[in-house]
Amino acid sequence: MASEQSSDGGAELGRFLRARRTQTAPEHVGLTAGAGLRRTPGLRREELATLAGISIDYYVRLERGKETRPSPSVVDALARALHLDDAEHQHLRELAVRAARYAPEPPPAPNRTVRPHLKLLLDAMRPNPAYIVSRSMDLLASNPGGLALYAGLDDWPATQRNLARYFFLHPAARELFPDWDIQIRACIARLRALAGTAPDAPDLTTLVGELVLKSPDFARLWDRYDVTGRKATHKTFRHPQVGEVTLAAQSMELDGTPGRRLVAYAAEPGTPDHDALLLLDMTAPDPGPGRRPAMNDVP
Repeated sequence: MASEQSSDGGAELGRFLRARRTQTAPEHVGLTAGAGLRRTPGLRREELATLAGISIDYYVRLERGKETRPSPSVVDALARALHLDDAEHQHLRELAVRAARYAPEPPPAPNRTVRPHLKLLLDAMRPNPAYIVSRSMDLLASNPGGLALYAGLDDWPATQRNLARYFFLHPAARELFPDWDIQIRACIARLRALAGTAPDAPDLTTLVGELVLKSPDFARLWDRYDVTGRKATHKTFRHPQVGEVTLAAQSMELDGTPGRRLVAYAAEPGTPDHDALLLLDMTAPDPGPGRRPAMNDVP
């Protein structure tokens, strides 16, 4: 992780290109793999360079982080050659821009304070579970159901409550999500997208360093460099207190708080899923002496 966390913009651009190249099958881009075993998975460097219409030497320099000013036409040609989707194409453009103007000073850690009116909004959304997360998925504030929905998360100190950490390290997470493998890929994609534009952000590097060391699943998926994941409109939980429940999910950026999102879940009134939300909200423990602060917020 040391090189990952201290990288410059050119190296990050090269890592993304290498990851996408090695995960692109020749057949996927109209090439014939040919007889015999290939020494490396995916496309060869010379194949990608030819498809993009650039020299092999120039592409090698890009992938090694030695070339940091690819033109927009080169970036777009590489995206077409790799058959990147819209999100991956945009991520490649952002990496190229960052590589050209990289400043080595790491950005400051984000403020964890949640404004009072946002806490009031969370409380007004009950019994619908709702919470606010930071750019690196720290749980900054929630209503009771928002915290209780992630079974066992309240076992951890408030400053340790992070949804990525929960997905990969909490023993309850695999049981809570019937599609856990899809959930973790979406989680990785979000963190990878952040790493592309702010790789030295202290909140991100600390979290990634911890998860790479503690979770083989995280380490394996992190190396794939996927930056897109399923954006689910509904999510199913197998909750130990209220049973299986499928909820509509909505995530939205908060004005004036870069990188923060408000996430809320809801169910149609009168349905078993809505009854489960009422039960979850009623049975979620209230803060007591020495426990989490009111509204489950992190000071």
